[in-house]
Amino acid sequence: MNRIALPLVVLLLIAFSPSASGEKVSMSPEQLRKTATHVITGTVSHIFQRSETVNDWQCTHYVAEIRVGDVEKGDGIDQDRPLYARYWKRRWIGETLVPPSTSGHRGLPAEGDTLRIYLARDAYDGFTRSNDDGGFNVICANGFEALPKTTSK
Repeated sequence: MNRIALPLVVLLLIAFSPSASGEKVSMSPEQLRKTATHVITGTVSHIFQRSETVNDWQCTHYVAEIRVGDVEKGDGIDQDRPLYARYWKRRWIGETLVPPSTSGHRGLPAEGDTLRIYLARDAYDGFTRSNDDGGFNVICANGFEALPKTTSK
């Protein structure tokens, strides 16, 4: 009886377990730096967002305005001007199980956050290779790294 029961239990657990969403694996700091065309530190001044429904997904597209502190990698960033970085998040609103996919960026910033941000300009951004319009996309799913807030004396 045990010979039949164990495979049957395993089969039932697989059949009735929630499906995996196929979430994109986070990159290590070394992978982020290697993938990025630009790496900056800075403080988020403003966040702009737009939401839309695409098929069974509720998608939110963001643009963060950042006051650049340091440029750790990349050329062509003016530290006296704001930098605008794009990123996105989505959630499943369909009535079926979530298909294997990613939900977008994680660790989203808030206004006032000080971050290290891994960016792609005209290059692979961890999701797609069609980033070719000169704008900055935040890398992968985890291209934001929170930094300690600095206090002025």
